[in-house]
Amino acid sequence: MKKILLTGPESSGKTTLAKAASAYFNCPWVEEYARAYLNQLNRPYRIEDLDQILLGQIAQVNKRDAPFLFCDTGPEVLYIWSQHKYGHVSALIQQHTIEQHYDLRLICYPDIPWQEDKLRETPNMEDRIGLFHQYCQLHEANGWPYFIIKGKSSRRISQLIELVKCI
Repeated sequence: MKKILLTGPESSGKTTLAKAASAYFNCPWVEEYARAYLNQLNRPYRIEDLDQILLGQIAQVNKRDAPFLFCDTGPEVLYIWSQHKYGHVSALIQQHTIEQHYDLRLICYPDIPWQEDKLRETPNMEDRIGLFHQYCQLHEANGWPYFIIKGKSSRRISQLIELVKCI
């Protein structure tokens, strides 16, 4: 199975791309587990919740088998968010961020309109672009090759399809 990571800041098109790729290739996609976890939480989330979100995300990925698996985020999202919000990253998140393997890594640039959502916390474009650069820096620091996806929806989907066909 080839795992394709779609990552990047909030409201940068990850879910839309994961769904489109899943439909095009007739393969599954793994939803961002944080949404399910946070929607059932009856209190504001805390730093320790990020480890639970990570474990839930990993469990979803591990129960799938297909030629391609499109992952709407991975451990790197929790790594960057924990660093951004709390100034600290747990050992568990650090370990899984480093160890998680993807056959293709795509970072979505936040050049699409912000979509209001009760779970999103960074509507400011400068903040979103700053987070985007953190994703690029994390990938570069770890030697992970990646591609940037940007532009209008149809262009993004075309870029994704062509990149997946090459792996």
